[in-house]
Amino acid sequence: MANTASPVGSNLSVTPEEHELPLMISVDDHVMEPKDLWQRELPASLRDRGPRTVREKCKLVFKGGHYGFERNVDDGQWCDVWLFDDMAVPTGFLHAPAGVPRDQQRNIPAVYEDFRPGTWNQTDRLADMTANHVEAAINYPNIFPRFAGQGFLERADKEFSLQCLRIYNDWIIDEWCAGEGKGRLIPLTLVPLWDPQLAADEMRRCADKGSFAIAFSENVAKLGQPSLYTGVWDVLWQACQETNTTVSMHIGSSSSMPTTSDDAPLATSMSMYAQNAQGSLCDWVFSGTLSRFSDLKIAFAESQVGWMPFQLERMDAVWRDGRGDVDDVLIAPSEQVKGRVFGCVFDDLHGLKCRHDVGIDQILFETDYPHSDGTFPHSRKIARELFAAAGMNAQECYSVLRGNAIAAYGLERFGITE
Repeated sequence: MANTASPVGSNLSVTPEEHELPLMISVDDHVMEPKDLWQRELPASLRDRGPRTVREKCKLVFKGGHYGFERNVDDGQWCDVWLFDDMAVPTGFLHAPAGVPRDQQRNIPAVYEDFRPGTWNQTDRLADMTANHVEAAINYPNIFPRFAGQGFLERADKEFSLQCLRIYNDWIIDEWCAGEGKGRLIPLTLVPLWDPQLAADEMRRCADKGSFAIAFSENVAKLGQPSLYTGVWDVLWQACQETNTTVSMHIGSSSSMPTTSDDAPLATSMSMYAQNAQGSLCDWVFSGTLSRFSDLKIAFAESQVGWMPFQLERMDAVWRDGRGDVDDVLIAPSEQVKGRVFGCVFDDLHGLKCRHDVGIDQILFETDYPHSDGTFPHSRKIARELFAAAGMNAQECYSVLRGNAIAAYGLERFGITE
């Protein structure tokens, strides 16, 4: 396997061969939630309300302009349906089709046994990572919690939601990212999005246990919560800054995706998905949050980076000309972002070609295992093709594949130093 050290030697002007690339650090992978987790951790009196699965026959239907799964149909396929209080979320094969050729991936009901064991079993996950030349990976939730824990936010009983959320955090830190996974599976904390102080408290609790990244929404206002402009989240950002905890925002973590009209196909939304990250960056800058917390680091997952140079150019122009009622923002947007705002790529050739405008030290890499956009088991091959097409040298490849992730997430704390 390739080594992990930063490149040395005199010939750094050409893209290394595939086998010469360093082991990767993926900042955006996902894990299937254990079906029995809450049933074994909750008191017996609460288990019938807590997250659990039932196996039913479901089928894909198109209704109200959207695709979904109809439950309990005789002509359907077996499906593991997640239940949590008033919530029901059927498992679809597109939740985790890793290893299946894309032309064979279908939006159909699924049970856990339909997926690779590496999607939910730690030993198999580590084996898949090794086969894919990935040394370490950050794992977001996958099904009912969604990418920032919205599944807990949306339940009416917030005390119960907090109890269930903490069970998830304890599992990701003490089980999934422990044992053989320690130093390879990097924990990501979910925070209660309905209460900034509770969020700060949970972040600190998990930092004390060894988790130094939180999942947050790209636009928390779209979840019905106070926006960044209110300043109420400052208690959370202060806690993150004091513990050197990175704020990670996955595409879709606002429970919305950009589109043009109700009858636009999914392809329209998929082609525009970076717009959520663009708006989020504007919020972080023009709310003054990045200025108030000058050591805070944030990262956008699955958003690519090619949009960043234009967005910053436009933001600088608006700020410089005194437009838009942001007189209290005293530092140019592009200056606020340097070294502190990270984006990640898995197929953004344009972004890599304009890497010096983005900032080569602010580009991260992801494999998106086990999703349909993921590059498993060919991530290193695909990375090398992108790097060669962009004309990247050995040092730049090292930075994007692992060096920048170490800096962005403080991975020295997990024994990853170069």
